[in-house]
Amino acid sequence: MNDDHGPEWFAAKRYGLGSSLPISWQGWVVLLVFIAGVCLATLLIRYSMAAYFSVVTILTVGLLVICSRTTRGGWRWRWGDDD
Repeated sequence: MNDDHGPEWFAAKRYGLGSSLPISWQGWVVLLVFIAGVCLATLLIRYSMAAYFSVVTILTVGLLVICSRTTRGGWRWRWGDDD
């Protein structure tokens, strides 16, 4: 792990922009918490679709922020070349 660039919890995608699968236990915990949160949010559908979509949106934005800050090599466009 490179300390001057922050933690590395997710691998970078080989092609395109973004993160791939987690590469550390912290990344797996983040991903599992996100999945559990979305599953629990489905309980809100009975009461309000707006509440469901609000919770899922907040969870998704949180996941994207965490992924973008903890991806090995950062988020940038990749063309499949080895970095």
